[in-house]
Amino acid sequence: MKQVTYSADRFINQLAFTLDIPDERYASADRSYRSICDWLERPESRFAQVYINAYTQGSFRLGTVIRPLNGEEHYDLDVVCEFGASKTSSTQKQLFDDLGHELKLYAARYSMGAPSGWDRCWTLNYADAAQFHMDLLPSIPDGQRQRTLREARKLSLEYVDKSISITDRNHPRYQQYTDDWPSSNPNGYADWFMARMEVAFNERRRAMALNEAKADVADIPAFRVKTPLQSAIQILKRHRDLCFSEQPDGRPSSIVISTLAAHAYQQEATVTGALFSILASMDRYIEVRGQTYWIANPSDPRENFADAWEAEPERKLAFDDWLDTARKDFERAGETEDLAQMIDLLSPRLGRELLEKAATRHSPGAVAKSVATRRLHGVMQRVFDAPHRKPVAWPTVPQGSVSLSGAMSRAGFRPTAVASNGAAVPIGSSLRFEAKTNLVWPYKVFWQVVNTGPAALRANDLRGGFLEGTVSAGNLVRNERASYKGSHTIECFIVKDGYCAARSGPFIVNIG
Repeated sequence: MKQVTYSADRFINQLAFTLDIPDERYASADRSYRSICDWLERPESRFAQVYINAYTQGSFRLGTVIRPLNGEEHYDLDVVCEFGASKTSSTQKQLFDDLGHELKLYAARYSMGAPSGWDRCWTLNYADAAQFHMDLLPSIPDGQRQRTLREARKLSLEYVDKSISITDRNHPRYQQYTDDWPSSNPNGYADWFMARMEVAFNERRRAMALNEAKADVADIPAFRVKTPLQSAIQILKRHRDLCFSEQPDGRPSSIVISTLAAHAYQQEATVTGALFSILASMDRYIEVRGQTYWIANPSDPRENFADAWEAEPERKLAFDDWLDTARKDFERAGETEDLAQMIDLLSPRLGRELLEKAATRHSPGAVAKSVATRRLHGVMQRVFDAPHRKPVAWPTVPQGSVSLSGAMSRAGFRPTAVASNGAAVPIGSSLRFEAKTNLVWPYKVFWQVVNTGPAALRANDLRGGFLEGTVSAGNLVRNERASYKGSHTIECFIVKDGYCAARSGPFIVNIG
């Protein structure tokens, strides 16, 4: 792991704590799904004579839930209802309909809205005070059948006995009595995930039990134990969510991030250590089988979590771009002791308000500085914090200065000077920016243009990357065109010997 400052290490740990949901949310979710289990087991239930094993899956099960971006704290709770039924006495449709029947009665009994039936599951929407909805997936055990199928293909049998058959209304034999049901293995995946962090989990649970004077570690609920792996995944999911908030196409799935992160985790004892280790190596666990990228489901080696990448290659490119951006974001943040600067560096893809909240405990001064900056910049802060603004790719070692001037021209008119954050220039105008630096050549020059606004978004033309310029006779010039209404920025970077030696600061261009 690259050297990380003390301030960055402490801040990243606090960030993970701020992202996590309150223990009460986990406890409330646990009570809610157990209440449904009790309902399904009552004497009048269609499942009264059937063994029922219900359990959570997804981010609640893995302990990687994060607070939603919109701040409304509404969560998705995924629950598997595993019934000890037989495929000889039930079709997928019958099992699905029976669960729906019981959930409708449950909803009526507790004055809830009627459940919604989807292709695979039923959704119960709880009252606003509960702040979550529950997706319930009907299933039956399928370990023996899956063992036979895997043995025939000489595949790993790890976790196979946890396999289940699930319902799917799109399955061709949905209404038939058949052994051929879709399969899944959420319990097996959760067991694998827990095994990847077992050492860290047990150490933290023991420490909590000692600290709270508990006689038995089992008295500490698992949801209260947060490992560095879980915290790192929460941070990466938040980064992913904001990174793709403007253009969600290609957004890496949580299961891809969680699987690769768990593979890369090496029992690091700190959140920062886990995060940087995962970022450095998670892509090494993407296999290439022939022409296909493959991220195997650890609980079912036949399933490829990256199957969408083959039909949509742009998804792999989006993943690579996101990972590269995350690496640079945290690398730059890890280099500084200045917490206010850290907030500025991470705000585009973690959110300024979240970062200010995380910094409040240890550095109220940095928060005050960030708030003051936000007020000073006003609406322009959204441009500076735009999720598509790429992080600076080079370590900063100031060696000089660079400044920018701008000019606008239109057909039939003489060029006129443009001031940063000055009057709006007309759409279609030609723009010329010239940089002046006191650094001595040789060096490289890069320009970063960040545009915003609905017009650029609709045109799929949001810009935020770096473009290498040319140095001609000592002149550093960049020509642009005023294409989209809104506030935009351009900045010049002078790179010398692999370091950012000078940067101009954003030059704001208003177009209208």
